[in-house]
Amino acid sequence: MSYRAPVEEVSFFLKTCTALPRLMELGLVDLSFDVVDPVLDEAGKFAASVIAPLDRGADKQGCTLNDGAVTTPEGWRGAYEAWAAAGWNSVAAEEEFGGQHLPTCVTSALTEFWNSASPAFGIGGVLTMGAIEALTAHGSAAVQNTYLPKMVAGTWTGTMNLTEPQAGSDLSALRAKAVKQADGTYRVFGTKIFISYGEHDLAENIVHLVLARLPDAPAGTRGISLFVVPKFLVNADGSLGARNDVVCAGIEHKLGLNGSPTCTMAFGAAGEGAVGYLVGEENRGLACMFTMMNNARLAVGIQGVAVAERATQRAFAYARERRQGRAPGVDGAAPIIAHPDVKRMLLTMRAETDAARAICLKTADALDRAHRLADPLARSSALAEASLLTPVAKAFSTDIGTEVASLGIQVHGGMGYVEETGAAQHLRDARIFAIYEGTNGIQAIDLVTRKLPQEDGDVVEALIADYRDIADEVAALNVPDFGHAGTRLGEAVDALGRTTRKMLDWLPEEPAKALAGATPYLRLFARAAGGAYLAKVALAAYAERSAGGTDPRLSARIALARFFAENLATEAKGLEETVIGGAGGVLEAEAVLAIA
Repeated sequence: MSYRAPVEEVSFFLKTCTALPRLMELGLVDLSFDVVDPVLDEAGKFAASVIAPLDRGADKQGCTLNDGAVTTPEGWRGAYEAWAAAGWNSVAAEEEFGGQHLPTCVTSALTEFWNSASPAFGIGGVLTMGAIEALTAHGSAAVQNTYLPKMVAGTWTGTMNLTEPQAGSDLSALRAKAVKQADGTYRVFGTKIFISYGEHDLAENIVHLVLARLPDAPAGTRGISLFVVPKFLVNADGSLGARNDVVCAGIEHKLGLNGSPTCTMAFGAAGEGAVGYLVGEENRGLACMFTMMNNARLAVGIQGVAVAERATQRAFAYARERRQGRAPGVDGAAPIIAHPDVKRMLLTMRAETDAARAICLKTADALDRAHRLADPLARSSALAEASLLTPVAKAFSTDIGTEVASLGIQVHGGMGYVEETGAAQHLRDARIFAIYEGTNGIQAIDLVTRKLPQEDGDVVEALIADYRDIADEVAALNVPDFGHAGTRLGEAVDALGRTTRKMLDWLPEEPAKALAGATPYLRLFARAAGGAYLAKVALAAYAERSAGGTDPRLSARIALARFFAENLATEAKGLEETVIGGAGGVLEAEAVLAIA
C-alpha cells in the first residue's frame, strides 16, 4: 500500500487552529500559505516517492557493523543525499547558518511526513535538527561557525549521547568523564549506549553531543557538562582532519526501526581520549542538552502520529478491499469496512491519530508564539503553554502510535499478524517511542509535578478555560451533525478541571497520590485537549460548509470530532475516578508486589 501524506488535513489545521495566519499578518513570519502549501505538498511527494519505498527493505535488511564502520540499508544513502540536497534538513535552522527558519508548526508537519514514510529514516533528521538547535542556543561562536553550516546543509549529522549502561533515565548516575587540556579543549572518556545514528555511512562527519563530568564536578545532575565531540576533527580551514578517538563498539538487534543503527559508542577507547569542545558552561550541560531533548520529545510525539497515520491508511485500504461475511445493507460478501465493529476500529484509528496530531501541532504553535511574538509577556505565556503541552504531546501521541498500530493489525485479522502485509512492522516500529527521549511515565510525572504548578496553576487553568469555551460553542450550535459532542466534550473538560485542582492540592502535602495518578491524569488531559482541538477543526469546517463549501472533507471533519467526543472523550469520567480514587489501590498494594 502506498503512503499519501495528509497535506490537506495539516494545511486546514494550520489555517484554522493555529496562530500561523496571524503571525503572517503581523509580519512576524515572512511567509504566506502560497508558499507553505507547496512546501507541504513537495515534502509529501518526496516522502511518498523516495523514502517510503525503501522502508520495508530496510526493515528486513537492517544495518551491519564491520571494524567500527556501519553500513546502512540499500538505498538509504542515496535517499539521504537527495533529502539533504533538496534542503529538507535545513528547514528549522536559523538563516545565518544556511537554514530556512520555517515555523515549528510547519517543520513538525514535515517531520511527520518523513517518519510516516519511514521512522527509521526520519529519526536521523530529528536528531540532527535537535543538535543544531542546541548548538544555536548554547554553542560558542567558534563552535557554531565550525559545525552549524555543515550540519544545516546535511553534510554532517548530529547525535545525542546521554545514556550509559548504569544510567538510563537517571542522568545523575553518568560516569563519562572529560578532562580539560591546556589548549582549552577536553578529552572525553566513557561509553554511551542506545545512540541512534551514532555511526553510519550517510554523511562525511558525525557531530556527537556528549554529556560527561569534569574530575572536580559536583555530584548529581549539577555536575554534568556538554561537549561537541566530532567523529573527524576539523581543520582551521574547515576541512576534515584526523579521526577522533571515538568508535562504534556495537549495534543493537531490535524489535523495530531496523533501518536505523542504534550504537554503543566508546569515547577514548584508544586511550588518548576523544577531543571535545565545551558547549555552554562547565557543570551546566544538562540545561543545554534539554534544549535538544525538548525538541526531540515533541518530534518523538510526532513519530507516534506518523506511524499511526501510516497504520491507519493501510487499515482503511485493506478494509475497503477485503470481503468477508454479510453486513447490514450490503448484498453478498461485504467489504469489511461495512461491518459496524470494523467501522468502530477504523474511526478510532483515525480519530486518535488526528487528535494526537492536533496536540502536537498546538504544542508547536505555542513554540512559534513563544519565539516570534513581539510582546515579552505573550512570549512568556506561550512558552509556559508549550512546556505544559510537551509531555502530553510526547506521551499521548506515542501511546497512540502503539495502540493504533495494534488496531491496524486487528483490522487485518490473521493477515496482520504475518509480515507480508506490513501491518506488523508499524507496531514493532512504534513500540520504542513510548520509551526513548524520556519514558511516558516520566512525561506524566513531569506534567504533574513541574508543569501543572507553573504560575500557581494559572497556565493549565487558562488552557482548560479555552477547552471549555470550545465545548460550549459546539453545544450552542445545537445542530444534528454534532450530535452530543458539545455535551460529552464539556463533561471531559469538567473532569479535567476537577482532577487538575485535586492534583494541585495533593502536590504539597500528599505527592505520592499525585504520582500514583499521573499517568491516567495525562491520558485524561489528552482526552479533553484532543477532543477540544478536533472540535475546533470541526467548527471551522462547519463554518466553511455553511458558507457554501462543498469539499466532502468538511463533513468528515465534523463527523470525526463527534465520534471522538461521543466514543473516546467519554473515558474522561472513568479516568477522573482512577486519578482521584485509585491512589490507594496503587500505594497500598505491597502484598501483590511482594509475591515473586
